Amino acid sequence: MVSLLRRSVPVFQWALAVAFLAAVVVVGTSVVRELRAGTGGAAGSATAAVESPPPTTVPAGAISLPVLLFDDEKVIRVGDTATHIAALLGRSAEVGRYEVDAAADGERLTRFYQYRGRRFVLVFTLAESHTDPAVTAIYLED
Repeated sequence: MVSLLRRSVPVFQWALAVAFLAAVVVVGTSVVRELRAGTGGAAGSATAAVESPPPTTVPAGAISLPVLLFDDEKVIRVGDTATHIAALLGRSAEVGRYEVDAAADGERLTRFYQYRGRRFVLVFTLAESHTDPAVTAIYLED
């Protein structure tokens, strides 16, 4: 009886080690899944803006971007306000025309810019604030 008990202890230890490793894999997988879901939720507002169809006034070959970088280290991001853009680039960067159209989430304002040799379009959502709307899409013209 004692010899049977001595032979079964290593088998029990191996089974316990396998069960522990399986539990670590399950917990680790769920942690990674939650971290990915958390990251996707934080970027949800930016991806929602990209998923909505662009305004009809945006040129056909324009490329949608989440961030626009310039060689003078200025940066425009989705979420920046119209006041911030005006302070960053100056009113002289606006090319003069703008359009207001209806979208699923309310009205949106489309403004055209030219700065440092780049022509681009910023789309602002007017649903939250008519006085200082936020950028919901950036389109770089070819």
